[in-house]
Amino acid sequence: MLAEVQDYEEIIERVAALDIGKAELVCCARVPGEGSSGRRLQEVRAFPTMTRSLLEMADHLRCLGVTRVVMESTSDYWKPAFYVLEAAGFDTWLVNAKDVKHLPGRPKTDRLDAVWLCKVAERQMLRPSFVPPAKFRQLRDLTRYRVDLVTARTAEKSRVEKLLEDARIKLSVVATDIFGISGRQMMAALVAGERDPRVLASMARGRLRVKAATLQEAFTGFFTDHHAFLLRRMLARVDMIDVDIQALDAEIEKQITSFASAVERLDEIPGVNPVAARVILSEVGVDMSRFPTSGHLVSWARFAPGVKESAGKKKGKSTTGRGNPYLARVLGNAAVAAGKTDTFLGERYRRIARRRGRKKAVVAVGRSLLVVIWHLLADPEARFHDLGTDYYDRHRHQPDRVKRTAIRQLEALGYRVVIEPAA
Repeated sequence: MLAEVQDYEEIIERVAALDIGKAELVCCARVPGEGSSGRRLQEVRAFPTMTRSLLEMADHLRCLGVTRVVMESTSDYWKPAFYVLEAAGFDTWLVNAKDVKHLPGRPKTDRLDAVWLCKVAERQMLRPSFVPPAKFRQLRDLTRYRVDLVTARTAEKSRVEKLLEDARIKLSVVATDIFGISGRQMMAALVAGERDPRVLASMARGRLRVKAATLQEAFTGFFTDHHAFLLRRMLARVDMIDVDIQALDAEIEKQITSFASAVERLDEIPGVNPVAARVILSEVGVDMSRFPTSGHLVSWARFAPGVKESAGKKKGKSTTGRGNPYLARVLGNAAVAAGKTDTFLGERYRRIARRRGRKKAVVAVGRSLLVVIWHLLADPEARFHDLGTDYYDRHRHQPDRVKRTAIRQLEALGYRVVIEPAA
């Protein structure tokens, strides 16, 4: 049975493609030839990647009447050319390098790469990658740098713990967080020259006071001036990172003020806090027209398994692939946090974790989070509504079937079951 499909063979009349390197790029432009012969004119030129040269390239492409410029996402080298052409008013496309593959045996040079990319682009055989608007790119720079600083702070704290272990100071065995108020005061005393375990243990605050005897044992070690020198530098580095994170938080809060409503609505999702909501907005933006359905957003974020099938058989494992690492990290943390709540998402996480493991549960709940996020951002009036922990029992299973299954299980254990309706 023949079915009608939406397939267009439209050729982009005036198109250009860039093969970008660090110091130089190759630009291939293809425009219609003179007359009605249908032949195409092609020009290939190399330009330095300095800003002045990029502006000259933009003027040259404008003179040729080019409307669309396509380039591969090569490291971060694509950004200067993309930003210049975007500001010049071109329809600028960033495409995944995996989508532009050469035929086997085809020679590979910068010139041939640019020509091939241009030919593929003019026949509309490519899909543009998602590049957020300039305002969200700035917000993304801030949130990503914040994530990097938190990672660096965690690494520095791990070095502190290793240094204390080297000095036979077992503070981390007694204190859950050695960087709490008590821990920082004790480490500051160590740096200042205090070595008496009793004096150090007496600095405990709160619930740590009841562990004074154990703390004395923990501080009985071999902490030298060498350890004090290193610990002083490590603690100073942690404090400097804390100051930088606070400055970033203030700048992020200032830039995201106009999207406070979106942050508030995302904050209602179990597992998503205001910090996570800001990261999500910086990665996906607020305009969901770029993603026609929630499935498009899930697929772009690589939270949907790929399909590989040949001869009616599925090949290999259905992996999701590698997507946006910053978005994946915040969704993974949100999924784990949601798994500890008494909500629909929490029950979904626990139900899948019991059957298929925690990693599968994180991906599944992350996908559900993306679906919820898409609906909240696509409709500014939408609010989060929890389905409840008994959603599957109420909607996925028929009550009569659940009742019969429960009766059979009890009868198999030797009980006689009498059903009486509740008052």
